[in-house]
Amino acid sequence: MTARIELDAVDRTLIRRLQEDGRTSYTDLGKEAGLSAPAVRARVQRLTESGVLQIAAVTDPLALGLPVMALIGIKADRSPREIVDALGGIDNVIYLVATAGSFDLFAEVVCRSMDELFAVINDGIRTIPGVREVESFPYFGIHVHRFNWDVPE
Repeated sequence: MTARIELDAVDRTLIRRLQEDGRTSYTDLGKEAGLSAPAVRARVQRLTESGVLQIAAVTDPLALGLPVMALIGIKADRSPREIVDALGGIDNVIYLVATAGSFDLFAEVVCRSMDELFAVINDGIRTIPGVREVESFPYFGIHVHRFNWDVPE
């Protein structure tokens, strides 16, 4: 867990602009925020070190040859905390959350083929001790994929 930091209007401006284009220069960010490039660099570094901001390249699974995507609902017969490390060790798992409701965990997976998805589920996920039940929800398409949610005041 990272410590919560207070964001001011300049921080929010920088975050919003970096959500639009993570490659924006410190000089251009400074023009928008009314700061020098070194001051922007220091702010971005503070936001990054605090865990508020992470700048990363976002890839398209389809363009990378991973056309099969699915959400996997997992029910556990013991604490989900005991299962997450094993699930996180499966390369095809790109997103993993613990949840409440009828499933204990959700894993998002990307695969090269339906055969690979079958193997991930049956030879990987189902074999993890504590996994009681697995249900897959294959994706037919991605309709919304956002990384620019609003920064709260």
